[in-house]
Amino acid sequence: MMLVIMELKSSVDFHEVHNRNLTYEILGFYDSPFGVRSHRRAFFDKRISQEVSGDALGEEFKGYVFKIMGGCDKQGFPMKQGVLTPGRVRLLLYRGTPCFRGYGRRNGERRRKSVRGCIVSQDLSVLNLVIVKKGENDLPGLTDVEKPRMRGPKRASKIRKLFNLSKEDDVRKYVNTYRRTFTNKSGKKVSKAPKIQRLVTPLTLQRKRARISDKKKRISKAKAEAAEYQKLLATRLKEQRERRSESLAKKRSRLSVASKPSVVA
Repeated sequence: MMLVIMELKSSVDFHEVHNRNLTYEILGFYDSPFGVRSHRRAFFDKRISQEVSGDALGEEFKGYVFKIMGGCDKQGFPMKQGVLTPGRVRLLLYRGTPCFRGYGRRNGERRRKSVRGCIVSQDLSVLNLVIVKKGENDLPGLTDVEKPRMRGPKRASKIRKLFNLSKEDDVRKYVNTYRRTFTNKSGKKVSKAPKIQRLVTPLTLQRKRARISDKKKRISKAKAEAAEYQKLLATRLKEQRERRSESLAKKRSRLSVASKPSVVA
């Protein structure tokens, strides 16, 4: 899938020749093949997610099909899907919706923000396109060369999915396919590969067994300490009740002695 960025000037500079940038993300190259006024007219009054034929852009784009993905004007206001207008509008947006990041907002809090409609107009400065169909000719310096990706997946399950491996296969040797070799600052050649996450090895299984064993030991220790505490608590309560009963007995004996009449000789 290719991403195309066309830079459009405002209506004041409509008759000038402008620069457009084309990006091919898969191969990692950038180019500026657009440069005439007629290149913009094919996209006017089109909406986001609408496909446009590249035949109107020139012979080099014959057979290409572009899909409009968005854009923004010279002030940086982006286009929003679902807003059927070519100009700007102010909408109440909440966090998580497109065109509004909403950092530092409370849950459910909405703010009124300026966005552009989903219809392409001449006020745009950047138009984002995706090439959904490649044409007959390659674009020089863009689609005729290949620059491989330097980074592959790190998660073990995704590595298995990439190379169609089973759970019994070792994924560590497949990471070497996208291991990169480079020269560090000291001039020494070193190789580097991503660390595999969620990789099940005998060491990880041993650590898991150790964690489970420690957890069981802590549970048994806590139960033993709780039983010992309950036993000690029962002993203390029994001693407290005995002391209380003794003090009450002494108090009753004193009251009984004081209530008896004195004998006169």
